[in-house]
Amino acid sequence: MNLVRAISAIGSMTMLSRVFGFVRDILVAQFLGAGAVADAFVVAFRFPNLFRRLFAEGAFAAAFVPMFSRSLEGEGDEAARKFASEAFSVLALILFAFVVFAEISMPWLMPYLAPGFDNVPGKMEMATEFSRIAFPYLFFISLVALLSGVLNAYGKFAGAAAAPVLLNITLIAALLGFGGSDEESGRTLVWGVFAGGVVQLIWLFWHCRKIGFTVKISAPKLSEKVRTLGSRILPVMFGASLYQINLLIGTILATTISDGAVSYLYYADRVTQLPLGVVGIAVGTALLPMISRQLEAGDVDKANAAQNRGTELALLLTVPAAIALVVIPEPIISVLFERGAFGADASEATAMALMAYAIGLPAYVGIRVFTPGFFAREDTATPVRIAAVSIVVNVALNLWLINYFGHVGIALASSISAWLNVVLLVFFLSRRGHYQADRRLVIRIAGILGASAVMAAVLWFGAAWAVPWLSGTIIEKVVSLTALVVGGGIVYLGAARVFGVFSIAEIKASVCGARQSN
Repeated sequence: MNLVRAISAIGSMTMLSRVFGFVRDILVAQFLGAGAVADAFVVAFRFPNLFRRLFAEGAFAAAFVPMFSRSLEGEGDEAARKFASEAFSVLALILFAFVVFAEISMPWLMPYLAPGFDNVPGKMEMATEFSRIAFPYLFFISLVALLSGVLNAYGKFAGAAAAPVLLNITLIAALLGFGGSDEESGRTLVWGVFAGGVVQLIWLFWHCRKIGFTVKISAPKLSEKVRTLGSRILPVMFGASLYQINLLIGTILATTISDGAVSYLYYADRVTQLPLGVVGIAVGTALLPMISRQLEAGDVDKANAAQNRGTELALLLTVPAAIALVVIPEPIISVLFERGAFGADASEATAMALMAYAIGLPAYVGIRVFTPGFFAREDTATPVRIAAVSIVVNVALNLWLINYFGHVGIALASSISAWLNVVLLVFFLSRRGHYQADRRLVIRIAGILGASAVMAAVLWFGAAWAVPWLSGTIIEKVVSLTALVVGGGIVYLGAARVFGVFSIAEIKASVCGARQSN
């Protein structure tokens, strides 16, 4: 599999998903604003997503993808198919039982998940109702993650990466077709979440059938491979649960700050998810099956080279994005969200949170890039221990910084702990001889930092010059922000070329390699 081709396929689909996601969030801000209904929707949507990351994208994917990839490489298609079917059946049973338990327990769970909601009449009941509607999404999206792992192991990245696009389209259609008052729109959205999970599962089944891979659903069976999978899931689940607990604590603390604090953090996080999703998820998703198969074939040097090139590509795009979000956060938030129920005060509060999240953006992406180095070697324990240390630091920083910076302190604590996490990942990979940064990577990191500094200066002076237009009509705002973003991007690419970050010959070689692999 060609790394550039894989990252391009995932990244392009993720970019499309983020574009639709922005349209979705613009509509959410317009219909719901940043008040009680928006907070209730965010909690209801975040609750199943927390467990999705725990069950699916966290513990299950980390353990399943390397095992499936190695089974495919070493034992063949039939053995891999049998393993996937057994894992699917067991996972479906566990998820079904958990969803039923959560549905029954929701009225007792919600006061612990959002204690501050009791301060607003009816807000707790609304959040409970919304969460009950949205929570079955966990069942569908976790099974989607398994099927995505199967497709990725076969080198078919686009179909799996396109699945989130369907969720965003479903939510957009729900709002435009059935939205009304803010509470009606909130209820419409959570039903859209439920429907989006069903649509994505059907989509992935269809794509698996296209490559001749049909998962056979049968009575759950704890075969030897499934038991091994379970034993490897447990430590990752522990680590992932710590991370989710940390996110949950941040949400709980935000509910106690002010009405709307949860929404400010949500909208800011959605902006940072664009580069994180397009770059971090794309590189991490492509690297895990690739490194797993290279190690199974004994190509240790190729695995290290893939890790270096993945890091290089990630930093090339992430560092300038992070700096841009720090330099011009208010124009970005204002253009994207400031309309309807989302006012200037909400824009300012969200922009401050965006700056704090952006500081940690390269680290968030770095975690995605370096964690596959452990998982591909079927080492699930070390990243868990590192995550546990980072999470303890994160919680401590949350409790401290919230007293000085309010909801911004929660975002800042997340960024600091993310940097600690990625530094520890690189340290332990290097100490064990599993990773060594090559000379090309070191030189290009210096070039990326230099080019990003040039871009930051241009954006700073450009934003100051464009103040009258950035404060004008929506058309003037959009045109001004577009000019800043496009201009900053051109300056960065030009400076990066001067600093030797990339060459035309390398771009041609990558494109030709991708075409040949087709």
